[in-house]
Amino acid sequence: MNDTNLIDNAKTAIEKSCQLAEAYFSTSFKVPSVILNQRGKIAGSAYLHKNEIKLNKTLFQQNFDDFLHQVIPHEVAHIICYQKFGKVKPHGIEWQSIMRSLFNLDAHVTHKFDVADVGMQDFAYRCDCDNLIMLSIVRHNKVTRGKQRYRCQKCKSLLTPA
Repeated sequence: MNDTNLIDNAKTAIEKSCQLAEAYFSTSFKVPSVILNQRGKIAGSAYLHKNEIKLNKTLFQQNFDDFLHQVIPHEVAHIICYQKFGKVKPHGIEWQSIMRSLFNLDAHVTHKFDVADVGMQDFAYRCDCDNLIMLSIVRHNKVTRGKQRYRCQKCKSLLTPA
């Protein structure tokens, strides 16, 4: 599917989601714009101040129906949440309520799509309990530059390159 078709389908899904929100809250919302330049393993992002949704083109093409019925409502919920409640926690109770009550969807924070084709490399790290933990290139670069350290969720020890 070409970019124009993806954008048209995304716009339609966004408009439908906003119409649901308008009926539910009895108020009007500014419909966000959409672009296909989300990078990495992230399916989509909502840019609240720009009223813009970025979608990952590769993942959208590979998971078309899931994007229309899950990813886009997820991102629209962020936009609606911001327009209705102002600055709140990104996946807080207001957003969760919109996901469940308005869109009748589970309030999942992350996706489970296969990301093999997005061209992102993972780096192996170890902890004291000898778990092998894979970090994204973004996180690996932060560790390499001394900007960030990560801990094992199980043993709480600092991760070191494997």
